[in-house]
Amino acid sequence: MEGLKLGHTLQNSHGLNLLVQIPNSSLVSRPSFPIQPKCNLALSTGCRVYAGSIIRKLALISPSGLPCGHSNLKQTREVRFTTRSTSASIQPMTEELVEDKSKDLPTSGDSIRRRFLDFYASRGHKVLPSSSLVPDDPTVLLTIAGMLQFKPIFLGKVPRQVPRATTAQRCIRTNDVENVGKTSRHHTFFEMLGNFSFGDYFKKEAIKWAWELSTIEYGLPADRLWISVYEDDDEAFAIWTKEVGVPVERIKRMGDEDNFWTSGVTGPCGPCSEIYYDFQPERGYSDVDLGDDTRFIEFYNLVFMQYNKKDDGSLEPLKQMNIDTGLGLERMARILQKVPNNYETDLIYPIIEKASELANVSYALADDHAKMNLKVIGDHLRAIVYLISDGVVPSNIGRGYVARRLIRRAVRTGRLLGIKGDGRGNPEGAFLPTIAEKVIELSSQIDPDVKSRAPRILEELKREELRFVQTLERGEKLLDEMLANALLNSNENGNGPILSGKDVFLLYDTYGFPVEITTEAAEEHGVGIDMNGFEIEMENQRRQSQAAHNAVKLAVGNGAVLTENISDTEFLGYETLSTKAVIEGLLVNGNPVIQVSEGSDVEIFLNRTPFYAESGGQIGDHGFLYVNEDRNQKNAVVEIKDVQKSLGNIFVHKGTIKEGVVEVGKEVEAAVDANLRQRAKIHHTATHLLQAALKKVIGDETSQAGSLVAFDRLRFDFNFHRPLQEKELVEIEELINGWIGDATLLQTQVMPLADAKRAGAIAMFGEKYGEQVRVVEVPGVSMELCGGTHVSNTCEIRGFKIISEQGIASGIRRIEAVAGDAFIEYVNARDNHMRQLCSTLKVKAEEVTTRVEALLEELRMTRNEVSAVRAKAAVYKASVMAGNAFPVGTSKKIRVLVESMDDIDADSLKSAAEYLIDTLQDPAAVILGSCPSEEKVSLVAGFTPGVVDLGIQAGKFIGPIAKLCGGGGGGRPNFAQAGGRKPENLSGALAKAREELVAILSEKAS
Repeated sequence: MEGLKLGHTLQNSHGLNLLVQIPNSSLVSRPSFPIQPKCNLALSTGCRVYAGSIIRKLALISPSGLPCGHSNLKQTREVRFTTRSTSASIQPMTEELVEDKSKDLPTSGDSIRRRFLDFYASRGHKVLPSSSLVPDDPTVLLTIAGMLQFKPIFLGKVPRQVPRATTAQRCIRTNDVENVGKTSRHHTFFEMLGNFSFGDYFKKEAIKWAWELSTIEYGLPADRLWISVYEDDDEAFAIWTKEVGVPVERIKRMGDEDNFWTSGVTGPCGPCSEIYYDFQPERGYSDVDLGDDTRFIEFYNLVFMQYNKKDDGSLEPLKQMNIDTGLGLERMARILQKVPNNYETDLIYPIIEKASELANVSYALADDHAKMNLKVIGDHLRAIVYLISDGVVPSNIGRGYVARRLIRRAVRTGRLLGIKGDGRGNPEGAFLPTIAEKVIELSSQIDPDVKSRAPRILEELKREELRFVQTLERGEKLLDEMLANALLNSNENGNGPILSGKDVFLLYDTYGFPVEITTEAAEEHGVGIDMNGFEIEMENQRRQSQAAHNAVKLAVGNGAVLTENISDTEFLGYETLSTKAVIEGLLVNGNPVIQVSEGSDVEIFLNRTPFYAESGGQIGDHGFLYVNEDRNQKNAVVEIKDVQKSLGNIFVHKGTIKEGVVEVGKEVEAAVDANLRQRAKIHHTATHLLQAALKKVIGDETSQAGSLVAFDRLRFDFNFHRPLQEKELVEIEELINGWIGDATLLQTQVMPLADAKRAGAIAMFGEKYGEQVRVVEVPGVSMELCGGTHVSNTCEIRGFKIISEQGIASGIRRIEAVAGDAFIEYVNARDNHMRQLCSTLKVKAEEVTTRVEALLEELRMTRNEVSAVRAKAAVYKASVMAGNAFPVGTSKKIRVLVESMDDIDADSLKSAAEYLIDTLQDPAAVILGSCPSEEKVSLVAGFTPGVVDLGIQAGKFIGPIAKLCGGGGGGRPNFAQAGGRKPENLSGALAKAREELVAILSEKAS
């Protein structure tokens, strides 16, 4: 029987494996008999009981009575154990023994981590260190999984260094940051314990070891573990049931979304199997949902990387099947330490205790909201400390933005808890460094380098917090003014005082002021909050962020003063392309000015405009602003090249002063470029038709994931799991061009959102709608909620053509297309290319394909003939060079030849080297080099068996020589090829090769 571990130990003596741990409690009956001659009772941990000849009974405390949980002591129970003098092989454990063992083993986070690594190290895995949170992989911002450092191996880009490995990887994920503290398991920072096989073992070993680790090493009760497998993975199912012995009732088959891992649109992929812990086994086996967080937690995920996903979505077996697993350290700690959530484990709770101390609150007595805030601080401080330790500097871009965002969330949350000062007597001091000291104290087993970097980490935190607090304090003053105005306005109009959504958003976005603080402060003054208005402003900001254009942030810097006097812009662009307007403001380089002269770039604010501002995927209009003080002469001309929305509904016209001077207060004539507007209208309506066609051809389940409506093309991103087939693309084009030919009049109307939804209108990607919405309908074809500009009749589109269809992310496809004038230009350009091709080939258009195929075949044959001639020429030249070989060595003469063969290509150089190796008597060594082109070097090394037997390998020898030419290479011991990019270094490299080869051979053959 594999060992039962208790609190104290019968120590191994005289080479005997007689190890029984006994709880240190008066409730436990100590054995009064001599378990084995000459064995002493000693205090120790980590020892086992093995199957043997002596059987006794010990009364043990029930697991639920041990202090690692929050339960009271319960009745004792009897467990049989046996001993013998030699270790036995592992046998299946009874569930009763496993349950007892889980309560008495070391359960600290550090212990769980160490035991995981030791477990797999004892099974031939190389223990490798955690990689940095800043990955080498340019496709991801931060290290998000344990397998990331091995991704090049899994993708076959680099050879494996070890057949199997195990790691404890630090990870950061912020996609669920809003759930941190609200659920029992979400984190931004976590540790993923993993074991990996690179073409070594596969499912059977991975499953058995995962079970052994869980039930024997960690001692989890077998009857509390549930398994999920991929719905079609019968192999894994059989291993779990027949070889491990898990009852069929506790295994769930699940689909692609839950149990099939992919590395991207194409590439390595495979089924998964997961192990779940059941916190409420008394609920039985009926209607079980493994996604029920109140009952289950997934703690171990096994990925069986066995397929390659091709471009067409089909799967083919991988030549090298791999294993990639992940066990969540925080989750296992929660299970073993018997606490209600991950945050109350010893990995995070000491940090929460420090925050509680600074906030002067008791975590145990705090309400749920305060507990959530304390959890947020505990989580975020871990992430922040390790990010800064790994070199991430808080900023407004990339990884730096992640760090800054987490820091500011922690500061905001601390203020909600009432934390003021650093807790050391300085009420104006920063509190994050004080809490971070606890994180650093706990870091020694996670990343030993953190403590040495502590001064930099603490200083960075202090600087960021104090800088942000200043912004928050300015927000508090502004809030006081807003509340006073709200109360004043309510007294004047008799309505209840309300703080507008725009005001709340301004506090949040510009001053980093938490909505919770705004709400609490408003309630203290008897003022309500317009949360719906706030959500609308938040959604507007999200759309502008997605647009990836340089929208002017008017509320930042001096521009904030300007916006106080600018109202929302009245948009007239649905009805007209030109209008009179008044200049309400000017910005140059972000600063407000009164006047701008010719040649300057400027941002102009009008009281009304016909220009469409970028939104809903449609780019902003182009056109001109004319200042006409004299009716017969234009005094100033401004060319507008972009229009953006900012701070609600203020339009920012970006352009250049082409003539004259513009001033605030002047009247202008705003004129949109009608041709470009028509191009945008055509592409926008064509986008609606494209979505309708996609739903008809590939199914209603597809949905929009992004779009671009430009003057020269349209781009449409949509959710779909595979590339579209050629016949599907043809069908989509035929549908759209058919609808265009139907000459259908579009219908546009404004209606309540509820009515639009009942009518079946589709919402555009990334949009959030108010109570009244604009509905654009192509009767019988499409109905969408849309604020963009559209044609009046589908016949205006004239024609539609798909240019490309490709994958841009996992499950996301992209179509680019042209319509209207852009369609005609595209077709004319293609027709012109075809005419030129027909003229060159002297064939008709329908004969081009056949003629090109024939030419390619002729070219292939000619190239083969040329290669053969070059190879013969190289061999002939080599035969002449053979006489240049010289002997090296005294006891054993070795013939050496190191020569340059001018501009011979790599294949011919190889043929020459092979000829020389066959021609020269063994032992012989040949090094040849050439410069096939201006920036290319080819090298080859060939050694006969007699040279290889001396311990000299061609592959290892040629690599350093190639580096001298700016390249590299290698190969077999007897033959190797290399290359470089510096032809000017070839002669020196060959001289170095000759010198080193002679020196080595002289020593070996002397």
